[in-house]
Amino acid sequence: MKQNRKFNFTNRAITALKAPPADSKSRATEYSDSTVTGLKLSVGKNGSKSFAYRYVFNGIKRYACIGDFPGIDVAEARQTATAMGAQVDRGVDPLEGQDRIKAVPTFEEFVNSDYLPFARQTKRSYRDDESKFRVHLIPKFGSRRLSDIDTRAIQQHHAAIRESLSAATANRHLALLSAVFRKAVEWGKLDRNPVATTKLFKENSIQERYLQSDEIARIFEAMKTEPNQTAVAALKLLLLTGVRRSEALTAEWANVDLESGTWRLPMTKSGRGRNVPLNDDAKALLAAQPSRGTSRWVFPGRDGDKPLNNPRKAFTRILTVAGVEHIRIHGLRHTFASTAVGNGVSLYDVQGLLGHSSPQMTQRYAHLGNTELRRASQVASSAISAAANGTRDSAA
Repeated sequence: MKQNRKFNFTNRAITALKAPPADSKSRATEYSDSTVTGLKLSVGKNGSKSFAYRYVFNGIKRYACIGDFPGIDVAEARQTATAMGAQVDRGVDPLEGQDRIKAVPTFEEFVNSDYLPFARQTKRSYRDDESKFRVHLIPKFGSRRLSDIDTRAIQQHHAAIRESLSAATANRHLALLSAVFRKAVEWGKLDRNPVATTKLFKENSIQERYLQSDEIARIFEAMKTEPNQTAVAALKLLLLTGVRRSEALTAEWANVDLESGTWRLPMTKSGRGRNVPLNDDAKALLAAQPSRGTSRWVFPGRDGDKPLNNPRKAFTRILTVAGVEHIRIHGLRHTFASTAVGNGVSLYDVQGLLGHSSPQMTQRYAHLGNTELRRASQVASSAISAAANGTRDSAA
């Protein structure tokens, strides 16, 4: 006997309903309750049964899921459908809240569709941002809606990065997340920024590690066996010139003049261009690059159309082979500066070599310069003491 598609729902009657035939054209059969208008029951081919409420709002047909039977029985389904009907009568769409949630993009969707296109036009560090998103943030938050990422989740990530990397790196992650959520609020995707109340970790940049002479020798030896020689060349240039990683990786041949020994950086972190003086070793390194005359980029990536993305993995392999304790790539810049100061170069000259916009940035190397000053002071004091002793001897 064929079941009437509209009948008085009861728990017993619904339990007795059979699944539609396997060869049925539709995936499920829908039944209507004769007691509460709009209350529906869908029976799937696998025997699953679920309640829903159908209604029309502002001329648009809508379908609101209520729940599965028998977890939700007839009485509860009717109560829910009746409440939804009352909302419609008052001019409120029962699905308004769900629609608002669905309209919130996932973290990955917002980053790729909204934030990164904006960052490419406005941020000089957007390549670093892309790396953080790809390696850390999208794997962590990518599938979650922005509205589902709370302050606790942000703080847990902040702490985890500090444990595995450093306080400074964790703070850069926090700053990037804050920028993302700040734009989400500004562009009407969210009501609040979950990062706003999270505090930065204390950093001690003065204790930034730099390489000793024997470590440099072991690293250069390990570089000979590294498969990615493009990354090796980029790392060597960082150590030989003290430029920032982003400046080396985006170096273009059009800005390099080997004859005059000048490398023009059209835009730096300080917001203005500067010239990098190329020493003999840096010139020899650049002149030997196979990309010269064949690529726009000094250090091209795999496809050649884009620059090398990040030599971090290669650097980690090199440190392992060399048996050198972990150091950040940024430590190569500090090594260049500390080596210069340790060999008598003034802080003023180091400021120019590093492209620091203020002398305060270069003051972290002052303790190295003081070592030379103490040595000079000792020479002077020894001479004075000798003279003084000689005077006393002659007076005697």
